[in-house]
Amino acid sequence: MKSFDSAEKIEVTLEFLIFGIVIGVIEDIVAVKVTTGASITWETVGIIVLIAIPFAVLGEIFADNIDFAKYIRRFQSGRTNGLEK
Repeated sequence: MKSFDSAEKIEVTLEFLIFGIVIGVIEDIVAVKVTTGASITWETVGIIVLIAIPFAVLGEIFADNIDFAKYIRRFQSGRTNGLEK
């Protein structure tokens, strides 16, 4: 398996960050339109982008630093061991 150097890690992180922002903005625009029925203006889009950026950053921080598979395996092994006793 090829290891990433720091430039590649930054590139991948930025790609996921931008993708997260775009998906977050689209999702929020749909939510605003469906729930309020308001027309979507550039001001609305600007506010949505400002709200989506911090959540995308937090998503990147958690996705890069937490090994969810390890916690799932630990949880599943604990449940299995508890049932066998």
